[in-house]
Amino acid sequence: MTWLKEVIGTEKAIIAMCHLQPLPGDPSYDYKKGMDYVIEEARKDLKALQDGGVDAVMFSNEFSLPYLTEVKTETVSAMARVIGELMNDIRIPYGVNVLWDAKRSLDLAAATGAQFVREIFTGVYASDFGLWDTNVGETIRHQYHLHAQDVKLLFNILPEAAKYVADRDIKDIAKSTVFNNRPDALCVSGLTAGEQTDSQILKKVKETVPDCVILANTGVRIENLEQQLAIADGAVVGTAFKYDGKFENRVDQKRVEEFMNRVKAFREIAIQA
Repeated sequence: MTWLKEVIGTEKAIIAMCHLQPLPGDPSYDYKKGMDYVIEEARKDLKALQDGGVDAVMFSNEFSLPYLTEVKTETVSAMARVIGELMNDIRIPYGVNVLWDAKRSLDLAAATGAQFVREIFTGVYASDFGLWDTNVGETIRHQYHLHAQDVKLLFNILPEAAKYVADRDIKDIAKSTVFNNRPDALCVSGLTAGEQTDSQILKKVKETVPDCVILANTGVRIENLEQQLAIADGAVVGTAFKYDGKFENRVDQKRVEEFMNRVKAFREIAIQA
């Protein structure tokens, strides 16, 4: 049994993304509609995800494009306000992801009581956002400084829109990341949000570090969920839950229900096997 059962309540867990609308300071922020609009849109998506039956939810500033690797204070403050306003509505385990700043994600988790964080904790990358460096030792020490050591850390080892500066095999990355950093999970991604995670890469990672939780981080859809969950221990799902399966749209509860019904059927078969 993995920590997913203890923290989220099930193996083969589905962590749904609650993508926040652009926030103050973001290029696309609608200052006329203001924060009340951001909060209410998040509330609608949260309700659709929870009523649709997902296992957990992760709040992220997905529409803060283009992303920063050192996030501004106003972004974290706005995200904290949104989650605070929604606190009485949240009925399932939840996590946070401040794109793309590991320390600020931990700050937000500590402030809001989030149980897990997904981030880029390790590696040096050539990315759409420039040369992207990390300092995992400093980040983990920051976690302990915040007394947030119980927050589960989901390491994204194949960042979207980025590639390792060094030519490293994915098996080597997985093995050394687990040995050096003791992550709670490794997230394996496609190129962008909504792009399917390569099943062969998922398989290589799981076979290399079988005792670590492995999550398919992008592109899990109703058409491929059995294939992906047969390998991965769970999945992070965002785009597949949107109207017409489009990244920019709101959450469609019907799509969530259909997806989760298929997941539950898969789990029953897996248990019987």
